[in-house]
Amino acid sequence: MNTPSSERLHITFFGCTNSGKSSLFNAILGQNHSVVSDVKGTTTDPVSKAMELLPLGPVLLTDTAGLDDHGELGDLRVGKTMEAVGRCDLAVLVVDGRNFDGRVSLCTEEHELLDVFMERKVPFVIALNKADLAATTAKGTDEISLPNYLPEDVVCVRTSAACTSCCDSGLGFGIDELKKALVKVAGSFDKKTVLGGIVGRGDTVVLVCPIDEAAPKGRLILPQQMVLREVLDLNARAIVIQDGQLEETLEVLRNPPDFVITDSQVFDRVAGVLPEEIPLTSFSILMARYKGFLDAALDGISAIGSLEDGSRVLISEGCSHHRQCGDIGSVKIPALLRNKTGKNVEIALTSGLEFPDDLEEYSLVIHCGGCMLNEREVEGRKNRAVAQKVPFINYGIFLAWANGILDRSIKPLEAHRD
Repeated sequence: MNTPSSERLHITFFGCTNSGKSSLFNAILGQNHSVVSDVKGTTTDPVSKAMELLPLGPVLLTDTAGLDDHGELGDLRVGKTMEAVGRCDLAVLVVDGRNFDGRVSLCTEEHELLDVFMERKVPFVIALNKADLAATTAKGTDEISLPNYLPEDVVCVRTSAACTSCCDSGLGFGIDELKKALVKVAGSFDKKTVLGGIVGRGDTVVLVCPIDEAAPKGRLILPQQMVLREVLDLNARAIVIQDGQLEETLEVLRNPPDFVITDSQVFDRVAGVLPEEIPLTSFSILMARYKGFLDAALDGISAIGSLEDGSRVLISEGCSHHRQCGDIGSVKIPALLRNKTGKNVEIALTSGLEFPDDLEEYSLVIHCGGCMLNEREVEGRKNRAVAQKVPFINYGIFLAWANGILDRSIKPLEAHRD
């Protein structure tokens, strides 16, 4: 399958207007995807493009509006740029280097953005762009002096997307060096897996994947695809069934499975058939662990008992899709929440990249597994909720609790919780 954007490393280009962000973005891509112009404010909303950046692998490159854009529309554009920081795994700050004399001079907006990067622990590379127009020659090897508040290991590369005659590749001066810098910085990232420490070589894993009216046509949902692929990568055995086939599957297997992973919506049916001694969890709970908010979700589950009539609950999904009759987020979870609590709670819904900054009006956030969002975006949402003392749980944790099997579904993960 094609690598989804949520599983790609998000590399985002930031900088002031006319610093050459879009030109560098296009040069790294090797194609003219972002519009380039001398007119300030040409880039409006963030522009993204997936690519393979070898030897790093699949990445998502994003070009953003200038940090110093002004006016009513400019402020909106800058707002979108700052939102992109929350989804960024690795940042490239593009600085206009035409006045470079050995020292990197930064404007107020650039200083402020670097402060944000360091506060949020976003790794970054500085591209000193338009090197061909600087006082020193484009091929000069002058030492680059950075502001002393920056970490000593910050990488700064001199570039010029326009100076294609300055390099053998024809991509522009310093483009290859910039790619190498991105690979070097990104190489220190931890490589996480969904099943790490849970499934081993030779294990038999049953994946319960119901095919109903809510299932996408002709494919499995992303968490199911990811788990299936990891089972195969581990040289374990995967048996993929629907929930109505579980009892028959257990009967025909010579030995009991080592693990059963189910869609959270059929937790009750699967738990009712599966013997207690066989480990059970859900795709959604595994995603909470994979995205790094399992502990926060478990801490937040007790908040359900404190809900009152009129309490506002935010149900948020990371993907945007047409909601059908019986939709889990807008129909099933609200109904189950009201039934289990006996309270007439108010429900608010968000989807895609929409997520409120101010959460204080909510008594609880119930989030999806976050499979369509990268880890940094999910972590940012969780941290926002925790900072405002709003409990943050996810679909799988809630459905396990509602079906009385939360302890059972968490037990297989206890030894490996992040």
